[in-house]
Amino acid sequence: MKRVACIVSLSTVLAVVSCNMSKQEKEEVKDYPIANPITMDTVVAKDYVSQIRSVKNIEVRTQEKGYLEATFVDEGQYVSEGQLLFRIKPQLHKAELEKTKAEVTEAQLELQNVETLARNNVVSNNEKAVAMARLQKAKAEMQLAQIHLNYTEIRAPFSGYIGHLPKRLGSLLEEGELLTTLSDNSNMYAYFNVSEVEYLNYTTHPQGKGSDGVDLIMANNTVLPDKGKIETIEGEFNNETGTIAFRAKFPNPNQLLRNGETGKVRLFIPLVHALLIPQKATYEQQDKKYVFVVNKKGEIQTKQIEISQELPGLYVVNQGSIAETDQILLEGIQKVKEGDHIRGRVQDSKEVLRSLHLDAN
Repeated sequence: MKRVACIVSLSTVLAVVSCNMSKQEKEEVKDYPIANPITMDTVVAKDYVSQIRSVKNIEVRTQEKGYLEATFVDEGQYVSEGQLLFRIKPQLHKAELEKTKAEVTEAQLELQNVETLARNNVVSNNEKAVAMARLQKAKAEMQLAQIHLNYTEIRAPFSGYIGHLPKRLGSLLEEGELLTTLSDNSNMYAYFNVSEVEYLNYTTHPQGKGSDGVDLIMANNTVLPDKGKIETIEGEFNNETGTIAFRAKFPNPNQLLRNGETGKVRLFIPLVHALLIPQKATYEQQDKKYVFVVNKKGEIQTKQIEISQELPGLYVVNQGSIAETDQILLEGIQKVKEGDHIRGRVQDSKEVLRSLHLDAN
């Protein structure tokens, strides 16, 4: 009898324990907020690495061979249009000019004599024509000598900033040798490359035309006070990179920008039918992004997603990663795992997005 009683007691205990465990399992099924991804048109701000160039930037080179006699500017100096920059020793060209002036005088006297002889029928009219041709040739050579002499003085073709000065006084200069660079920094160009998809989104939607201007993020991560504007798009794509070059123009009244700087152009790209999910609904593992999807049975399933763009509090997900009909877990990401059962509290996706915008503000 005692043995039977012990068996009955043990069975009772096991039944109670089993019942308690079943109750505990049921109690562990918690409810969490879930929502569907939402598809909508939006605009994303994207930064593009850019090369900054002066609207006018030239190399100042010699047009005559000779010794550098004088330098009238310094590196980084602002000069005005027509200002004298350099002078090459002009003695040789001055002598050449004086020689041609003498030849012009000689040709004029010769023509006068021939004209007198022609009037008296001593020489033919052909002799007079030859004398006139000699005078014209002498004058042309004098003009050429004057041009060569003028080339010994190098002046600024426009106002701007002087670059590096590689040559010093007394240097022997060959024709075409580099003396410095000159940059007009009143306006600056920023060149950057855009992908084919972003190019199409930009050009086919009115809100992508940059009517509000674009920003330039300078190297110190501050924004240039003056907004720029997209002026031109290159005529063809680069087949190797799949990108096309854009050019934005920025005013530079404070002369913050100089030729050769780098920065980032912030362009606002419209996204059509973008699939959006909250960033807080994702987790990362080995440099990959995942979400928890809740099926109709309340089971947790893991899905890898591909992020195409990032917005404040939101990710733009590539189509195919997840569907708009999927219900994703919004909270409790760290408390659940693959295969767990939960009760989902369905949230309105638009309200979720609205709350994220409020939190961002």
